Amino acid sequence: MINFQYVRPSTQQAVTDALAKDANAQFIAGGTNLIDLMKRGVMMPERLVDINGLSLRAIEKHDNGIRIGALALNSQVADHALVLEKQPLLAQALNAGATAQIRNMATVGGNILQRTRCYYFYDTALPCNKREPGSGCGALQGFNRIHAIFGASDSCIATHPSDMCVALAALDATVLVSGSKGERRIPFVDFHRLPGNTPQRDTNLERDELITAIDIPDAAYGNHVHYMKVRDRASYAFALVSVAAALSMNGKTIRSARLAMGGVAHKPWRLTEAENSLVGKPANQATFEQAAQLAMRGAKGYEHNAFKLKMVPNAIVEALTTAASLA
Repeated sequence: MINFQYVRPSTQQAVTDALAKDANAQFIAGGTNLIDLMKRGVMMPERLVDINGLSLRAIEKHDNGIRIGALALNSQVADHALVLEKQPLLAQALNAGATAQIRNMATVGGNILQRTRCYYFYDTALPCNKREPGSGCGALQGFNRIHAIFGASDSCIATHPSDMCVALAALDATVLVSGSKGERRIPFVDFHRLPGNTPQRDTNLERDELITAIDIPDAAYGNHVHYMKVRDRASYAFALVSVAAALSMNGKTIRSARLAMGGVAHKPWRLTEAENSLVGKPANQATFEQAAQLAMRGAKGYEHNAFKLKMVPNAIVEALTTAASLA
């Protein structure tokens, strides 16, 4: 780890100013991802801007939904009464992530911005366009078991690692950000980027912008939600495939649906076509299998992750079946 400067501004304006003035500065809150990357030499910021002094920890009812401050801890959000009542899918996804110790440190904003766990990104001796643009993608012809089957490019086939973000994509969340040009709202499905030919850019956040909160609108899913995570071991493992499913039901008929996946793309992967196919249909095996097949359009496996082409539709069917059966 290189030597670095450390500053802790007390105002939001001072935080964004500090980042705007120094191209090699990085925000830090919980540090559960950034510190690991610094230790490995993957990221080498010359200045850390600690944002823990900002008042961005509230979890509260706001307009027609919930607003969660960017510095709220993952564990606090997962256990909050308002989240458990209004958005249990988010609580499920958060509790599926990492360990209790990490959830007690990691913030919502940091979770959104965490970087891929691709082996080639983490190993500075190997080529990675995300870490070093133009060096190549080692995973394309290498060991690509955990990699993307949707939205990849010849520059990068890495996946986004967050569980929380899959739920937020399914729940039509909005990211609130603030920077030198003022405040703006970014639909969650547009916040993260596909790799294209610029895989070093994970999000559409501008250099001096700070995530301040997440808004999640109320919806009539009740307990008809399920977060399913398929992984190599029962805890502290990233998803090979995950599914966030939410259904609004009228008896046994589906009124509306929300579906998103993790472990399959460079960003949380929303399944809009599959969602639309469910509307007005009975909640049964045939309906769910049809939606799962629609979800697979455009999927492409690689040498070591072709198993995901079978795992994904099976996971979608199981997640929908569980969500539909919950009273």
